[in-house]
Amino acid sequence: MTTPLDPEMFDPVCPSGLMPFRVGDKWAGMIIQCLADGPRRFSELRVPLRNITPKVLTKSLRALERDGFVVRTESAGAPRHVAYRLTPLGRSLLGLLDAARDWAKAHLEEVLDAREAAQARLPR
Repeated sequence: MTTPLDPEMFDPVCPSGLMPFRVGDKWAGMIIQCLADGPRRFSELRVPLRNITPKVLTKSLRALERDGFVVRTESAGAPRHVAYRLTPLGRSLLGLLDAARDWAKAHLEEVLDAREAAQARLPR
C-alpha cells in the first residue's frame, strides 16, 4: 500500500501555469507526480490537487490514458474500485519533470521579468 499523498505536495501559489512548457495540459505534470509512488484512486488525487474540479481531473486523466502515460484499472465488486497508475511510458516522464522543476526554480524570475517587460511594451 502506498503512503497517503501530502495535501501540501504542491504549493498553492506555485506559478506552474506560467511555465513555457507543459506535458499534456495544466494538470498533467502534477497528476504524473502524484502517481510516482504507485496507483492512486481519484479521491486520493484530489487531496494535493485541491484546486482542480472533478470534471477537469477526469478530462486530464482520460487524456493521459489516451496518450499511454496512465492506465485506469477497475476492480470488480461493490463498491467499485478504480485506480490510476503510471505506465512505463508515463514513468519515463518523471526525470523530465524533475529537470523541468529544477529549471523553473532557477529561471522563473527571468521568465516573469520577460513577460512583465513584454506587457509594458503593449499599446494601451
